[in-house]
Amino acid sequence: MIREVLLSTFLAAIPVAGQACETVEFDNAPFTFCEIDLSETELRLFLRDRQGAILGTFARVEAALGEGERLGVAMNAGMFHDDRSPVGLYIEDGEQEMRIVTSDGPGNFGLLPNGVLCLNDHEADVIESRRFAENPPECQYATQSGPMLVIDGDLHPRFLASGTSLNIRNGVGISADGERLFLAISDEPVNFHHFGRFFRDYLETPNALYFDGRVSRLHAPGIGRSDLGFPVGPIIGVVMDDTVDGAEPAE
Repeated sequence: MIREVLLSTFLAAIPVAGQACETVEFDNAPFTFCEIDLSETELRLFLRDRQGAILGTFARVEAALGEGERLGVAMNAGMFHDDRSPVGLYIEDGEQEMRIVTSDGPGNFGLLPNGVLCLNDHEADVIESRRFAENPPECQYATQSGPMLVIDGDLHPRFLASGTSLNIRNGVGISADGERLFLAISDEPVNFHHFGRFFRDYLETPNALYFDGRVSRLHAPGIGRSDLGFPVGPIIGVVMDDTVDGAEPAE
């Protein structure tokens, strides 16, 4: 991955089971991102436990895993209602809980175009929502959020470099070759334009999707990070073997 001269790496973790995280500076703001090799990892979405209660935290997700499994890199993964149910399309292990929403509306989710993260075994894609609805692909897991950050190499048309809405933000992007997925979070408040450029210009992802702001959380055991806060809705996470070095428990 190309690194600009003005970018500096603050913190990097030794890759563990196809996942590695770094904290870097981009355009005078710190960001932490985790690069996930889709060929080497098992990536899932999590919402509810076996009793139907919403999990909402990294520790509860880890507690719900099977024997011998541990949560690797994880992040909140899409907007949710007050009851923490998904705002848009949500599919978990092939079962759809919420349908896709293609109409515009208030808030960031309704700032079209928005998009869908579609996960299958060792592959992932970020797809604009209306294109997804026209020809729905098979997704073992899927979560809809918005707005799109990068669309076929271009920033969302509504983003302004001078935008004054600043938040801690998180999102997801897929590499051009489709082999790597990036989860990223700003470590200080930034606007959408800045965050979108991080995906387009630093991570070089042709398509990227905004997950949320203010409630953004990252669990990154390799760098000793597990963000705390009130429970959220959908969570994306790597499931790893409990015996793998660096698999610290979630908080």
